[in-house]
Amino acid sequence: MSNDSTRTTHFGDRTVPEDEKKGLVEGVFSSVASRYDLMNDLMSVGIHRVWKDAMMDWLAPRDGQRLLDVAGGTGDIAFRFLKRAPGASAVVCDMTADMLEEGRKRAEAERLADQLDWIVGDAMDLPFEDASFDVVTNSFGTRNVTRIEDALAEAYRVLKPGGRLMNLEFSQLPNPALQWAYDRYSYNVIPPMGQIVANDRDSYQYLVESIRKFPNQERFAEMIRNAGFEQVKYRNMSMGIVALHSGWKI
Repeated sequence: MSNDSTRTTHFGDRTVPEDEKKGLVEGVFSSVASRYDLMNDLMSVGIHRVWKDAMMDWLAPRDGQRLLDVAGGTGDIAFRFLKRAPGASAVVCDMTADMLEEGRKRAEAERLADQLDWIVGDAMDLPFEDASFDVVTNSFGTRNVTRIEDALAEAYRVLKPGGRLMNLEFSQLPNPALQWAYDRYSYNVIPPMGQIVANDRDSYQYLVESIRKFPNQERFAEMIRNAGFEQVKYRNMSMGIVALHSGWKI
């Protein structure tokens, strides 16, 4: 059986050894960390905020819950969760320390310090005990994981029985003409924008390419079911540019 040094995966459009991808992805997000939030606003024309609010609408956070936001970056999801449920708590887990450091600088982080922890960790090997969270979320981070199946298995492990997984990720438009137009925008606009705003074209080229490698809505839903989750459903947003998946540990 092959080990990680001989198995390969994708890093955008490149094929790389599995054991190299984590470091490559960490390098991308370390490079863009200081401009990450600004670029999200520019790339999506601010619509990423609507998508994340819709995630909270479906999730319906409740006081007393404990959230784990995997690949939580600068804290967008955790802040929204705690705003809706002031009596809850949250952990932001990300493998890139620079992203977490940017999150800690935000005004919300200081205000919510008693309810919020920032932990460096890998989605495929979470540094938490079994059955220790009520909710696990991942927003635009799953496509960067080397082995998605391992990340889903870890999310299932750390959830309590009755807990819920929610995943927000770029997906595939069902209309080929719209997908073509969106691809032209992605490849021709976003990398040059990354060069101008963040002085980093290559990282945003990777991020665009990584979207095209991610499983479509039905395939990803099946992967969530295979990890043990039940009542798996998804909702398309912005015509399928992104999809929000939900599953329960029952």
